[in-house]
Amino acid sequence: MKIVVIGLGNFGMSLAINLSNTGNEVIVADHDLEKVELVKNKVAHAVALDATNETAYNALPLNNADLAIIAIGERNGASIMSTAIVKKLTKAKIIARSASALEDTILEAMGVDQIIHPEQEYAERFTKKINLKGSIDNFEIDEEYLVSEVEVSKELVGQTIQSSNFREIHNLNIITIIRKKQHTNLLGRKLEKREVAGLPTPDVVYQRGDILVVFGKDSDIKKYLKSNADGFIN
Repeated sequence: MKIVVIGLGNFGMSLAINLSNTGNEVIVADHDLEKVELVKNKVAHAVALDATNETAYNALPLNNADLAIIAIGERNGASIMSTAIVKKLTKAKIIARSASALEDTILEAMGVDQIIHPEQEYAERFTKKINLKGSIDNFEIDEEYLVSEVEVSKELVGQTIQSSNFREIHNLNIITIIRKKQHTNLLGRKLEKREVAGLPTPDVVYQRGDILVVFGKDSDIKKYLKSNADGFIN
């Protein structure tokens, strides 16, 4: 996709680089020339501009963009003004960052396609991770269900998925298994990489160090983690 990102704070910068690294054509803009210089070799194109000046947007290919992301985080009205200008200049999908409930209301009235709250969403996700002691990473599907990475317990090692009755006992579905494998690079250095095993079949045998990617209720994941707190392999 061709994506325009406006605003290079911590969130906008990280987002732009990650989108570029995953194969998208990313064009970024910010009023801070130092930030533009910092990212210009990591994206397709970087422009220094005043996001509140409509004329400045002539430097951006908004007509050809598939997606425009307004990632400005300051509470000075710049995000709202930038969103209004972009809404006027393009038919691309627009995702806008909001810093307050009032900005939510204004952005909703403008008819943007999606409103995001990076700090709030990160805080909620991190809180969930802290509360799920023993989980490696997770993300919510909704308020009740989530996908979580959990360590395989000692008692499971050597069993197959079928013989362990994992789903019946824990009320969780194993989506896939992540395994750490050693690779040797061109310089002869041994590197450890995570490899996804694909959709596991019932005869897959759990191995020491496996990370199970499971789907289920928050409460059931907590039960698994609590019941195996002393049985994880360190």
